[in-house]
This record gives sequence, C-alpha cells and structure tokens, in this order.
Amino acid sequence: MSFALIQKVNDEQKKHDVVDVRSGDTVRVHQKIKEGAKERIQIFEGVVIRTDNKKSHTSRITVRKIASGVGVEKSFMIHNPLVDKIEIVRRAKVRRNFLSFLRARSGKSARLTAQNFDREAVNTLKEKPAPKAEAPAAEVAEEK
Repeated sequence: MSFALIQKVNDEQKKHDVVDVRSGDTVRVHQKIKEGAKERIQIFEGVVIRTDNKKSHTSRITVRKIASGVGVEKSFMIHNPLVDKIEIVRRAKVRRNFLSFLRARSGKSARLTAQNFDREAVNTLKEKPAPKAEAPAAEVAEEK
C-alpha cells in the first residue's frame, strides 16, 4: 500500500518532456541560476560520462568539459525544476555507461567516434500524456 503511494508521488515529480540522454553524448544543459532577485539561464556544454537511474525520478547525468585547460565535471538531476532543458548536440558510439577513462585523457586521445543521428528528432520533446479522467464517485462505489 505505501509503496504504491510513494510510486505515485515520485511519478508526479517527474518531467514528461525529457530527451533520451546516453553516455558519450555531447549535451548542452540549460540551468536556471538565481542571483539575488534575478534569475538567468546558464548553459553548460560537455560530454556525458555517466548516467544513473534512467527510469527513476532521481535520474542523473554527469557532464564533463574542459574549461581553461582544467577538467570540470557537473552532475545534473534530470527532473530537477532548475534544469530548464537538455539539448543533444552530438552522439558518439560508446560501449560502456561510465566513461571514467576520459578523465586521464586529453587532446586527440579523448575524442569519441561520432555517430550519425537525427538531431531534430532527438531534441523534439514528446507531448505530455493526457490526464486520466477520474471515474464518478457512484461508479467507484459500485465496483467495490
């Protein structure tokens, strides 16, 4: 009984318009940043080196980029309201989920083999599922 309630609350917290992000993708993450009373959107672009809990409301990606010659990694909760959108720029062919070996590499050895994909089709968001119409109270009482 309680598991079903927890599952229902978790599903309500999920975003329905999330793109399918995989390890090896180069993504642009649009994140809302609050500075005092102002709010702006900051873009973080890099390679996804890890994906966790893809089906869960706690799904997370770790994105790595090189900034001023220094490797920077940032983790994003996909269903977080502060993550505005995730846009896939490039897709690469990889055979593992956790690309930790990229941390030790730089330059040409850090390149991943590109894969052809339809960028517009991947980045278009699916429509939200229509909310289920609730049954009238009289019908619910008859079913019991």
